[in-house]
Amino acid sequence: MNDLEYLGGELREARMKRNLTQRRFSQATGFSQSYVSKVELGVIVPSAEYAKKCDLVLGTDGMFQRMRKRLLERGHPSWFAPYAKMEAEAEEILNYELWTLPGLLQTEEYARALFQAGHPHQSEEWIELRVRNRMARRATLEDSNPAHLWAIIHEGALHPAVGGQAVMREQLEFLVRATEMPSVKLQVLPFEVGAPPAIHPFALLELPTGRSVVYTDTALGGQLSEDEERVSSCRRAFDLLRAEALSPRESIGLIQRIAKEVHG
Repeated sequence: MNDLEYLGGELREARMKRNLTQRRFSQATGFSQSYVSKVELGVIVPSAEYAKKCDLVLGTDGMFQRMRKRLLERGHPSWFAPYAKMEAEAEEILNYELWTLPGLLQTEEYARALFQAGHPHQSEEWIELRVRNRMARRATLEDSNPAHLWAIIHEGALHPAVGGQAVMREQLEFLVRATEMPSVKLQVLPFEVGAPPAIHPFALLELPTGRSVVYTDTALGGQLSEDEERVSSCRRAFDLLRAEALSPRESIGLIQRIAKEVHG
């Protein structure tokens, strides 16, 4: 039994001890019965909001919120866990990606292909836990008070057939559907721009406390910084990227053409 299945089993036991059916528990938490079932079976990682509702309904004094936090921390590299926590709390996320698509907008198969390519010697369980944790991060865009994501993706990330043509086509189609969410804005920086205004990917988080944090990936792990000069530099770079990128509508059109012509 892995950590995710253990959490689900503990939730099921706590629910049953209070003589609550999945249907009644679904009504009490405000989540669908299908969602309740998937969490209890260890199929998906519960969102932060669901864990909070579980503790409230079951009277478990934050236990499931703490279990979820430990699960996420174990499922992420130590250098990424602090960022994942802040990302879940952010009000706004500005994300620029060069060679891969934003983690918040990846499909399971695309994410799995990335992890398998980058960690070929890891076990299937190791891979699956990281895929599930990456999918769980999407909850920040789907909660009742979602973060606002503005993602700028270099066109170079849209062409490689990560996971194969079918996986990549499904991933691009998902990108298009994601833009229908009120909390998501997406632009593509086309090849024709030439040298991009920023040569390294980064994410800028605006937190409810007023703090601004920038995160960058390196070959040695991620780096977080609240240094005002670095934050301002990334914000200026993002403004330049926005100005050079295609409009959201043009970006959707390009993604659809690539999905059809390159990965069709």
